[in-house]
Amino acid sequence: MYSVIRTAVLEGIHSKSISIEVDISTGMPVFDMVGNLSSEVKEAKERVRTALHNCGIMLPANRITINMCPANIKKSGTGFDVPIAVALLVSMGIVDEAKCADKVFVGELSLNGKILGTNGVLPIVSDEFSRGVKKFVVPKANENEARLVPGPQIFTFDNISELIDFLNGEEEKQSYVADKDAKCKSKTSSVDFRDVNGQVFVKRACEVAAAGMHNMLLVGPPGAGKTMVAERLPTILPSLSDEEKLELSKIYSVCGLLDNNSALLCDRPFRNPHHTVTKAGIIGGGMNLKPGEISLAHNGVLFLDELTEFNKETIEVLRQPLEEHRINLVRGNTSVVYPANFLLLAAMNPCNCGYYPDMQRCRCTATGVRRYLDKLSQPLIDRIDLCVEASALTYSEIVMKDNNESSASIRKRVVQCHRIQRERYMSEKFRFNSRLPVSLMDKYCYLGDKENRYMESIYEKLQMTGRTYHKIIRVARTIADLDASENIKLRHLSEAVCYRSLDNKYFGGDML
Repeated sequence: MYSVIRTAVLEGIHSKSISIEVDISTGMPVFDMVGNLSSEVKEAKERVRTALHNCGIMLPANRITINMCPANIKKSGTGFDVPIAVALLVSMGIVDEAKCADKVFVGELSLNGKILGTNGVLPIVSDEFSRGVKKFVVPKANENEARLVPGPQIFTFDNISELIDFLNGEEEKQSYVADKDAKCKSKTSSVDFRDVNGQVFVKRACEVAAAGMHNMLLVGPPGAGKTMVAERLPTILPSLSDEEKLELSKIYSVCGLLDNNSALLCDRPFRNPHHTVTKAGIIGGGMNLKPGEISLAHNGVLFLDELTEFNKETIEVLRQPLEEHRINLVRGNTSVVYPANFLLLAAMNPCNCGYYPDMQRCRCTATGVRRYLDKLSQPLIDRIDLCVEASALTYSEIVMKDNNESSASIRKRVVQCHRIQRERYMSEKFRFNSRLPVSLMDKYCYLGDKENRYMESIYEKLQMTGRTYHKIIRVARTIADLDASENIKLRHLSEAVCYRSLDNKYFGGDML
């Protein structure tokens, strides 16, 4: 007998519909599975056979063929166990096929018949519902995650026996339809810019970076407060939109990092990987393609502390995602695209001992300093909008606490700047000044004669690259927005240039 059951497979943070066909016919007792399957999917036949056996159901001694179509899509993951089991039960006449026709099934089986949770339920329910499916059968462990999508009926079960009784009409199972407003749980931040003493210039740079979503590099000696400032950057970023919350939650669901707590991720992520992280850990990949740190930091902050301690090949892979804001991973015949629209915040010491250019304290040779700084390539530096020095603090700065501005106060200006950019770029495909393409700079970043003459002199003086020049213009556009100025003025350009003053001091050819 022939049967077909609907399920889905993950491709990036989206899903593709999969049909599981089962045919039980006369012949030698063989159990074949075809359809471009990964090893964990091929192993499903043993899990399903044993799980059904332990629930009192024996597979017939006939030829069993299972096909997962379309065959050109690679099938991976452990969520196919339940739909395979249901398809077999329909072919054996144990389960009513009509009860299964309008549902999508997802779940893994243990050998005793228990239905286990699986990754990626949120994108599967979201995408399949948009394709017209109204009913979903998911593991009890993924119930609250599936509820985050408003509209569909969600049925959850602990074991395969309960599912069989439900499909045969022997058990009433109440479905759950999510509210239109998905629940959201925001964490209370324990850090605030009010805690940061001194470093006025650095805090201003953080405000500019957050306002235009610009990448930033902090250079300074140990103990200057670089990490402390970095941890507080997310507190001045605006709240995520509903679309951003769902997209971010999908990424974490695919990675298995979304808790079954019936709440979308509401806070902008702050990812702080250790410098021993691999290239696959940063951009994603591995044997089973998964998002990396740049995707987990999507719409948030990726903080790379001790930047020069990272493997050079590892940080160089950031160059393309910093430009394209996504990562396209290709492994064999598989290709997936993960979003990677993040704000890069990096911190580093100026040398191995950390005290250059203070030659009274620096113990490094000129060659040692150059070797240390050469760990960063010029193309990578060019992709960073703001390079800011965090100087050593004086005693008076350390103990000064009266005039520190709170994160909430800074955030109000950042939110207003985001609103200005959103209205300006309403007809464009981007939203922030940092994403402004060169082709539209004349339209949105007009410079007068005085401003053009200034930038011409600065371009020659600092020996800029074309990419660095355009970065400065974008930063100046953000500063002008913070100043509620329609056009970029000389003072805005001057401040933007200050945020590139470290290029020659640390990365220029005549620094020593």
